[in-house]
Amino acid sequence: MKAPLPNLLGAAIRDYFTDHLPRLRGTSPHTIHSYRDSMVLLLRFLARQRNKPITGLDLTDLDPPGILAFLSHLEKERKNCVSTRNVRLSAIHVFFHFVASRNPEHLELAQRVLGIPFKRARQRAMDYLEYDEIDAILKAIDRTTPQGSRDYALLATMFNTGGRVQEIADLRACDLQLTKPFQVRLFGKGRKERYCPLWPQTAAVLRAFSDQRTLDLRSESRVFLNHRGRPLTRFGIRYILAKCLGLACADVPNLRTKRLHPHSVRHSTAVALLKSGVDLSSISHLLGHASPTTTNRYAKVDLEMKRQAIAKVKPVPAAPAHPGARTTPSLTGWSPYKPAINVELETGEPVIRCGCPASTPHF
Repeated sequence: MKAPLPNLLGAAIRDYFTDHLPRLRGTSPHTIHSYRDSMVLLLRFLARQRNKPITGLDLTDLDPPGILAFLSHLEKERKNCVSTRNVRLSAIHVFFHFVASRNPEHLELAQRVLGIPFKRARQRAMDYLEYDEIDAILKAIDRTTPQGSRDYALLATMFNTGGRVQEIADLRACDLQLTKPFQVRLFGKGRKERYCPLWPQTAAVLRAFSDQRTLDLRSESRVFLNHRGRPLTRFGIRYILAKCLGLACADVPNLRTKRLHPHSVRHSTAVALLKSGVDLSSISHLLGHASPTTTNRYAKVDLEMKRQAIAKVKPVPAAPAHPGARTTPSLTGWSPYKPAINVELETGEPVIRCGCPASTPHF
């Protein structure tokens, strides 16, 4: 009689979360927490589906049919969006990359799981705030109270830096430089460090808030705390933004029509920089994007702004037709080697210049 195969799932999960992710890969605590949540949801679902206790699950229970059923459960029963579904699948993929290297006897299972594709998500229109809307949100805050002073400093910092909500929640006193040059240090994904300049007005707001809190700017104390004196979480910041948006809706009803969340503040900063003439590469560095392709979504917004600007410009009147020229221009019949007809600016008379028009690049 063959001895039963050992249950590898428990040991694999233990080593994955306690050694592989934090020590070997240097994964951030927030990412590990997200992966852990995904694994908890998956194990609970499979235990119910297979009618087993979680402790009775084996690595072979995490097969493609079970994982596909789990992903369907996320969308249909838990009402998760496609992007959340893909985040959970990404966590499962990372785990099975680890399984393939640790337990090669399960390589075939790992390959099948890694073959489960991500689902294409519908691209929503980007919601962002215009300058007058940002101004209305900040003006709606009662800065005479400690809570209002905190909310004002929090949102002013978010609008200035375009930081991710977790980066702002993790902000420490020692990360602030409130003397010239004003700047703030943020730690992004993978603990990547970057510096963002602060406007003098934002630095003054943060300095007043720090004085009110008697905050030692050399300490590692968190800058933004809740009413219990504990560091604000992502959900706490989301609640504060929603509250301030509700107050501002009285003056700017248009805010009710937008799907706004903390990441919308980040979009608002990027769009404001675009309108100021900052190039996409600089915006990518400022926002801490790992790849410039992430910033390319703002190129569409930039193109739309250019269209709107051009639409407001009075069209240039057409030049008088050259005698003998066709009234309807034909693009297909145009050749760069034919004489180009231009209008002489001084006389207003049409003249013929041979060769390519001035707007055509010469090679």
